[in-house]
Amino acid sequence: MPPPPESALTAPHTLQYTYKRSLGKVLSAFFTGLRDKKILGVRRKDGTVLVPPKEYDPDSAEALSEMVEVGQAGVVRSWSWVARPREKQPLQKPFAYALIQLDGAATPLLHAVDAGSEAKMKTGMRVRARWAPETVGAITDIACFEPEEKK
Repeated sequence: MPPPPESALTAPHTLQYTYKRSLGKVLSAFFTGLRDKKILGVRRKDGTVLVPPKEYDPDSAEALSEMVEVGQAGVVRSWSWVARPREKQPLQKPFAYALIQLDGAATPLLHAVDAGSEAKMKTGMRVRARWAPETVGAITDIACFEPEEKK
């Protein structure tokens, strides 16, 4: 028989990450590119480009370093609608999180899409980066993506 609820053990817990990650050459270039309103990926030996870039090829473990600028527009491969955004989410109105395969990239980037309404979101739609008014070298320099066709 389980113990009564008042005898259950509890402990306070705060989820936090108290460390900082050093970026290294590849990610430093990626974030510097964002500051300069450019989206960079890294070229693999087979010629495909990973966005966001990785320091090592996920298949071969080969070190990667050749940075390549990709397009600021691409195709939504998959998405999920956020009807009630939480305080620290990228937009404070309904939006989609989407996997966006940018022109020139072989892999998708996860980011927010401001489509205006869920009915306007579609897999396969083209979207374009909307840059933050001030860029500082962070993923939030891309404020969100928006449909290439005006809302």
